Amino acid sequence: MKTGFIGLGVMGTPMALNLVRAGTDLIVWNRSPESAEALRAAGAEVAADVDAVFRKAGTVILMLATEAVIDTVLGRGAPDFGARIAGHVIIHMGTTAPQYSKGLEEEIRSAGGRYVEAPVSGSRRPAEEGRLVAMLAGEAGIVEEVRPLLRPMCREAVVCGAVPNALLMKLAVNIFLIASVTGLAEAAHFAGRQGLDMALFKAVVDAGQMASGISRVKSGKLLERDFSVQAAISDVLKNNRLVAEAARRAGIASPLLDVCHGLYAETEGLGFGHEDMAAVIRALEARTEAIGLSCGD
Repeated sequence: MKTGFIGLGVMGTPMALNLVRAGTDLIVWNRSPESAEALRAAGAEVAADVDAVFRKAGTVILMLATEAVIDTVLGRGAPDFGARIAGHVIIHMGTTAPQYSKGLEEEIRSAGGRYVEAPVSGSRRPAEEGRLVAMLAGEAGIVEEVRPLLRPMCREAVVCGAVPNALLMKLAVNIFLIASVTGLAEAAHFAGRQGLDMALFKAVVDAGQMASGISRVKSGKLLERDFSVQAAISDVLKNNRLVAEAARRAGIASPLLDVCHGLYAETEGLGFGHEDMAAVIRALEARTEAIGLSCGD
């Protein structure tokens, strides 16, 4: 049977394209039909509706933004959920609350389906280059069965144990990612306000021991004021909230993450939710301006 792919957003489209280019017999669907045209041109079948995906595909990958959308696509809570899911492997590659994923696994298994949790670490560029890192959780047999399918999208696939350990791992990694990019933005803001040459700032960051793939990309975006989206402010804010909620539920302190949450919320509130996460510098700039106004008074 074919492999299904549902959710052709910023991440989903390049992921699905990499599958097609690797020879995967793919059928795709997206709520916005125009998003599927690149897949059609690459050779994927574009389904007229979700039911067509489940009729033709034995394994269905979901790269969807929210829990509500996943429930709608699967028909969760509706009479036809069981018939749609039975006999299928569902691979959940988006980022949701861990406890949501655990409940979804239980319902899919009860309906006669199988479930793999497979969130990914990486943004649009790694997705385009097939360099995402997947974290896998689920029953050992089905996890090993789906690993070859993920290779065109992911340079690494790390098995994390039972559901929801993959999503918990993703949230842990996100703390490091969010804090790192926010720190880089604050460093760039400080350098700029001190009148330093920003090209030299980038050169020093890129040459230093803290340099990484993400720092090189984000320092370039900060230098050029290029906030075209790779990982949007609103998406990072959502992920930040998921981490904070998981931390509170477990009684874990997350002070650095909480500060970042405030900054991304401020950036979204300023109207920049659609921009790349490097645009968090806009919140820092707004705070600096507020300090200046206060000092002027």
